[in-house]
Formats: sequence, structure tokens, C-alpha cells
Amino acid sequence: MIYLRSLVFQILFFLAMVALMLIWLPGLFMGRQVSQELGRTWGRVSLWLLDKICGTKVEFRGLENKPKGAVIVASKHQSIWDTFVLPTQFPDFSYILKHELVWLPFFGWYLLAAEQIAIDRAKGGKLLPQLIEKSKTLFAQGRQLFIFPEGTRRPAGAPPAYKIGVAHLYAAANVPVLPVALNAGLFWPRRSFLIYPGTVVIEFLPPIPPGLPTREFFEKLQNDIETASDRLIAEAVAADPSLAPRVAENRAKAIAKDKARAEKKAAGRGRSSATGEA
Repeated sequence: MIYLRSLVFQILFFLAMVALMLIWLPGLFMGRQVSQELGRTWGRVSLWLLDKICGTKVEFRGLENKPKGAVIVASKHQSIWDTFVLPTQFPDFSYILKHELVWLPFFGWYLLAAEQIAIDRAKGGKLLPQLIEKSKTLFAQGRQLFIFPEGTRRPAGAPPAYKIGVAHLYAAANVPVLPVALNAGLFWPRRSFLIYPGTVVIEFLPPIPPGLPTREFFEKLQNDIETASDRLIAEAVAADPSLAPRVAENRAKAIAKDKARAEKKAAGRGRSSATGEA
């Protein structure tokens, strides 16, 4: 039954996106807010479909913690769920995305019209200065920037793997950071076709004001998000003990994968060093 429900949802999920993009075509010429409303509408429709088809509900907590105006929204990232739900809660948002996405027909047009930040990853070491420069313009407009501090989706229960880039952005931007915790990966795991019933909780934590030393901010951000996300996972497991093996398996696999990646990276450095000495 879960497979059938997931199949029906996945079909309607993408059909809804295509239908909305076609309906919204005139909005491409009506300013970024109209194009952003397409994203919010798709998010709300997707949440409704998840509830009605898969039995996957949502609970928002800490909405009173959302600052008005310019803010960096630093969210835990466990699932595709996170990407379409965050826009439903903010009036003038921007994602950081690969520049190649703006060349996609329809989808890319809306990204451009919504004035999202497109980054050219080919610039390598110039990536962070590029992001800082573009984000300053965004914050001057009082907008909200979404960022996933770990850089990619991590399974629910996996050890944290935060990147220092978010701390450099915080230091340069001089705006508050809103940490976001969630447990979405328990119900719609990354790279998974199957979607499980239950209640996804997303919690907006107290914002971190600007001005902290870079390292202090980085440690506080990670501690705040991880502590709250672990608590939300524990709540879900207490309500449904069948989730416990999934969390344990996620953690074990993530640890093994992280170890293999670190060993491969160390081996690569060793070969480079040996080549240099030769």
C-alpha cells in the first residue's frame, strides 16, 4: 500500500508542478513576488497531496521566532521535502542554486523571474566571494536567503557534516541567522521513492544575532540545529518505535560512507605528495 500511495503521489507531485508552471506563465513578466508565489503554491499543494494520499502530515513550530526582513535561514537538510516547504513560510526568499538550472525550460525561467541566486561552481575558490557579493544585494532588499549548512541532504540520524562556508557568509552579511530543525528524512528519505505516513515536524529556532565570532557562531549553529533535530527524531521514534531501526541504519551507513570518503581523500593526498617528491 505504501508503494501504491507513493506512486500516486509522485505522479501528482510532478504533474502539479508542470500544471502550475503553465498556468503561471503570465507571471514571468509580473515581478519576482508573483513567480515566488508559484513556489509557495506548489509547496502548499504538495503538502496537501502528502496528507491526503500518503498520510504524511506537517507540524510547524516556532513560527514566532521568524525575524522580519533580511535573514539567513540555515536549515537541516534531509529530504526533498525541505526544499518546497521552506518557501511557504517566507515572503521574499531566495535559494542558492547551480547556475546550470536556470537554463532548464520553464523551471529555469521561473528561477530567473523569482531572482534566485545562481552560482557558477566552475569558479572554484571564487565561489564564496561570488555568493557574498550577490547576497549583500539580496539582504539590502530585506529578503530571506535559504542555505543548507551541510551542503547536501543527510539521512535522518546521520552524524552532522557542516561546512564552514555558512560562517563566512554570516560574518560578511551582518544579518541574523534563523536555525531550522526538522525530521523530514524519517518519512521521505533522501533518494527514496517511498513516502511513509506520520507527522513531519519543522521547528524554527531562536535566531542567532549578527556579530558573534566566526567559530563561536559556527559551533552554536551546529549545536542548536543538531540538538533540536535529534529531539524531533526522538519524539517521532517514541510515537512510532518502528522508526528506530531506520534511524540506526541511517547512522551506521552514513558513518561508513563518511569514513570511506575520508580514506579516499587521504589516499589522494598521499599520492599527490608522493608525486611531488618524485
